Formats: sequence, structure tokens, C-alpha cells
Amino acid sequence: MIEAIHREMVYLWYYCMVQLEQIFWYWVLGMVLGSAVSVFAKDAIHNSLRSLGARRLGVFGIVAAAVLGIASPLCMYGTIPIAASFSRSGIRDDWLAAFMMSSILLNPQLIVYSAALGTAALAVRILSCFLCGVLAGLLVRIFYRERSFFDFTGFDEPKSRDTDPNILLRFLKNLGRNIKATGLYFLLGIILSALFQRYVPQELMTSLFGGNKAFGVLMAATIGVPLYACGGGTIPLLQAWLLDGMSLGSAAVFMITGPATKITNLGAVKIVLGVRRFLLYLGFVMSFSLLTGWSVNMFL
Repeated sequence: MIEAIHREMVYLWYYCMVQLEQIFWYWVLGMVLGSAVSVFAKDAIHNSLRSLGARRLGVFGIVAAAVLGIASPLCMYGTIPIAASFSRSGIRDDWLAAFMMSSILLNPQLIVYSAALGTAALAVRILSCFLCGVLAGLLVRIFYRERSFFDFTGFDEPKSRDTDPNILLRFLKNLGRNIKATGLYFLLGIILSALFQRYVPQELMTSLFGGNKAFGVLMAATIGVPLYACGGGTIPLLQAWLLDGMSLGSAAVFMITGPATKITNLGAVKIVLGVRRFLLYLGFVMSFSLLTGWSVNMFL
């Protein structure tokens, strides 16, 4: 009995080390880039959106807002107060919808993490998150042209935590907070990935997420809701699942529904949308993710 337990621990340690070797440097580079953007470029990114408000860009403003949302390093709870300040400075709701939707789904740090999944998965993630933001903005523009979509009552722009006068210390402190926020989830993702590789047969993963691609997309949409906790923590899982036969379309669905329905993000979104528009948000996310997954499986 003890021998069997020891053997299993050795197997799990091996899987953990293999996974860690494959993905560790992506995690490190992602944190360094995320902290650098947060400390040195965040204000420039947000000021760029503010400056666009004075221009008559129309639909093109939605496209620009979606790009800036992806470039923004803030989490959802940081994005909403910023969006509130944008709204007070005159930025349109359709632009804000594009900015917030793409910001929920992707940021520079997560882009680097996702590079560990391969070029195709990275390209699908970036493009789908961008299009999701653009479409969200277009829908708000069409159906809420004469009405307010957001309610930012009570939200003030957050005070920056990156205030140390020494620029190197400012960066290192931000990096320390980044490690603290993502490290545990990253290690948990490595452990879960090792458990899946050791105890879940590859044939089962293939049948669930790869064999019947339409069914696999639905399954990915379903598990994306409860399983997603942190972007960095899910990359090891996705890497293992893709190796075990998960289709790229199913992975794309998971990468959209996961962050969009993350419990902390849902709580923040519901505050500014109210019940009715919050339900519209959920319906939009699920519909877009399923359409994306089926399209990816059809063409790639």
C-alpha cells in the first residue's frame, strides 16, 4: 500500500515537473510584462481612450476601445471605476461596452500566458476577444442609442497603488503583488493538470472535447463557468486538454466563458448593469462563445 502511494506520488511529481518546465517561463514573462504595463503604460492607455472621446470616430471608436481594453492591465474590479470616470468625461456607452468586454476577456499578461498553448490557440484567443468586444459595443450602439446602458452611480476612479518615487521599487512592488495574486492559482493549475494527465484517460478527453466537436463546444461552455478562477491557473489545464484531444474550438469557448463568467467578474458586472441587462450580458457571452467555438472547429 505504501509502495503504491509512493509510486503514484512519483508519477504526479513527474507530470508536475514536465508541466512546470513547459509553462513556467511564460508565467514569469507574463507577470513581468503585466507589471511593466501597469506601472509604465496604464495611464497612457487610459488617457488614449479619454482623448478619443473628443473625436467623431463613430463605429471606429468601438474598434479602438476594444483594442485599448485588451491593452489595459486592470482586472474587472479595477476596470469599472475607470470606466465610470470615462463615462463622466463623456465617453459613449458603446465605446465603454467594447472596452469593458475585451478587458474582461484579455490583458497583456494573459496574452503571454496563452502563448504556451501554441500559435493557433493564441491567435484564436486574441481575435475572438477583440471581436467579442467590438460586437458588444455594436449591440449597445444599436439597441441603447437613446438610453443609458451602464449605471456607474457611486463609483470613483481608484487611487493608484504604484506611487513609490523610486521607479524600480514601484515596479518590484507591483510585481510582488502580481506574484501574490497569481502564484497560488498557477500552482493549482499545474497540480490539476498533473491529476488529469495521470487519472483521466485520453480517450475520455477526446470523446468529450474532440470527437463530436459540436458536443465538445457545449461541454467546454458548461465547464468554463465553474472551473475558471484565474487566467494563469487555467493555462496548464488547457495545455493538457489540447494535448489529450480537446478541439481548438472547445478551447476557444473555455477561454471566453471562463473569464466572462468568473464569479468576481459577474459580481462586478451585475452592479453596473442591473438584473435585466445582466441577463442580456450572460446570454450574449454564451451565444458568442458557442458561435466562436463552432466556427473555429469548422474552419481550423
